[in-house]
Amino acid sequence: MKRTRHQQGTLRLEERANGTRVWEYRWYETQIDGSRRLRRAMIGTLDEYPTESGAQKAVAALRANINSETPRGQLDAVSFGTLTQHYRERELTEASGKTFKTINVNEGYLERWITPRWSSCRLKDIRSVVVEEWLRLLPPANGSKAKIRNLMHAIFNHAIRWEWHDRNPISMVRQSAKRQKVPTVLNIEQIKPLLEHLQDPGKTAVLLDTLTGLRVSELLALKWSDVDFENLVLHVTRSIAYQHVGPCKTEASQKPVPLDPELAEALLMSRRRSPYPGDADWVFVNPASSGKLPYWSFSIYRTYIKPALKKAKITSKVGWHTFRHSFRNDP
Repeated sequence: MKRTRHQQGTLRLEERANGTRVWEYRWYETQIDGSRRLRRAMIGTLDEYPTESGAQKAVAALRANINSETPRGQLDAVSFGTLTQHYRERELTEASGKTFKTINVNEGYLERWITPRWSSCRLKDIRSVVVEEWLRLLPPANGSKAKIRNLMHAIFNHAIRWEWHDRNPISMVRQSAKRQKVPTVLNIEQIKPLLEHLQDPGKTAVLLDTLTGLRVSELLALKWSDVDFENLVLHVTRSIAYQHVGPCKTEASQKPVPLDPELAEALLMSRRRSPYPGDADWVFVNPASSGKLPYWSFSIYRTYIKPALKKAKITSKVGWHTFRHSFRNDP
């Protein structure tokens, strides 16, 4: 049996009864009465971590948490990668109040941009001006770079909270979120021919999005029970991202949305045509899922909206946010 000893615990490669080989981390925990208790944690299988170095990286955040009262000299050697893993386990979860989409987006920023550049750096070696210069050279738009900067700021705040570091170098990093291009806004002369060329569910989705300004994640998460036809009110209570249902992005998003009578009539007609018209059914149900899930946003766009844009001779770049912007700019 392979066994590697470390100053802070022991990483072992164990074989389970079913033949699966797993990495197990063991350490002693001091109890209130001064006694020591052996603790174990399964890090992952050998398939997940084929090498010991990979398993060591996975256990680094756990080890740092167990030894949160280690001497200052040891904390000075903590890498940004270890801190990031600890942040993921403690803060980048739905249990912490973040939505599934927010977690997914932040994981993307970490994997594609932040981790490859800063993972191996010690916390004390990361400088504001270096991070600012790095952000300046990144290819994403300003809005995305501002989100990357804010995520790094949150990670360093996590380090301060856990007393792994005493300052946040990202506080002095300047990064504008100003748009480099003015977003496309459709006027009524453009929306009319677009709707004429659209078929359901695309037509109802675009009409509803344009007249309410809902996020597409909120739009596709609507159920028939959310539509109050009698009082002409739409109740937005959930969102969906990557087919994962969760809460709305903000509390303000959950306020009732007034329904135009013509829009309510269009929704009522759509409900009568739907094979799933029950209160618990999705407004934009995907028949291919046997009523269990709504359409993917890109599926409606690719199948219905994109061809209609071409027929309506709208050549500017149009996405789901375009309809939301058009609502906000409606005079």
